[in-house]
Amino acid sequence: MNGAEFKAAITSRALAEGFSAVGYCAPGAIPEAAGRLASFVAAGRQGDMGWMAERMGWRGDPSALWPEARTIIMLAEVYTPEGDPLAVLGERDRAAVSVYAQGRDYHDLVKKRLKRLGRWLIEEAEKGSLPAEIKVFVDTAPVMEKPLGQAAGLGWQGRHTNLVSRELGSWFFLGAIFSTLDLPKDEAERDHCGSCRACLDICPTGAFPAPYQLDARRCISYLTIEHKGPVAKDLRALMGNRIYGCDDCLAVCPWNKFAVAARETGYAARVGAPELAELATLDDAGFRARFSGSPVKRIGRDRFVRNVLYAIGNSGLERLLPVAAGLVGDPDPVVADAARWAVGRLSVITNSPEG
Repeated sequence: MNGAEFKAAITSRALAEGFSAVGYCAPGAIPEAAGRLASFVAAGRQGDMGWMAERMGWRGDPSALWPEARTIIMLAEVYTPEGDPLAVLGERDRAAVSVYAQGRDYHDLVKKRLKRLGRWLIEEAEKGSLPAEIKVFVDTAPVMEKPLGQAAGLGWQGRHTNLVSRELGSWFFLGAIFSTLDLPKDEAERDHCGSCRACLDICPTGAFPAPYQLDARRCISYLTIEHKGPVAKDLRALMGNRIYGCDDCLAVCPWNKFAVAARETGYAARVGAPELAELATLDDAGFRARFSGSPVKRIGRDRFVRNVLYAIGNSGLERLLPVAAGLVGDPDPVVADAARWAVGRLSVITNSPEG
């Protein structure tokens, strides 16, 4: 097989494995990424995510990460929700968990699929006397998947900085296979946001200083997952009942009218929208058991319960006051602080003339 034929065979195999879209780009296809990353870090917009600043040379230049690579194969895997992910925001006694964390951990599912595809690629290359080496990545290495996804033609980085596809909408994960094979490359996708501001205008915390710019320090996904200490008090009140991630900017994208159903059953919702009162009582063992195999498990019990207490404080429900009060003496100082804040918020309601 020549390069074009092998590329077509890889694409066919990838789709058969369960991926939804495949694109190809050169490691040097994102020359602007390093400058953008440097500006982001220089402004401190990465917050606690120190790893964003580490190995910036690799993150900003895939060629530096693996000089032998000649082609990057970018793959999209859909996890489209069945219902409206924003509906739960009106249920004040329940927790809103991001769509991507409703099922099994995508890192495990996507990586297994990538490895199967990679093994097949190496075997097929050997049959054609084309020695090939590969490296696979799923959001756990200094790889800027979104710019590479755009360079490979999978979609474009919308005004909310996430990748959007005309064929898939917003709900998809990205995986990458770096290969020493020099395969034909695809054209980069161009921007199709037009004058739309839906994602910018819906953000509860104003995390977008400008279109195509994100300040992670104000992003609810960052605050509930990556941020380790107490959340600033002016932001707590804006988090609502979102306890793990936030889907607002993705959910309102008009391109979701083209979203396709997820093929991987592991992404089916199993977390749901649990009651806040139940989640607040979880100890470490209970938390680990409840979220085994879920992305939620990675933040640990203390950060999780901190988030739950912020949601309780935002609930406006007097009946949740004893739940928060029961945690003001929690051994973790951040949890105890969140509990006191929730008690203070709900006590105002209890002591008001209408309470």
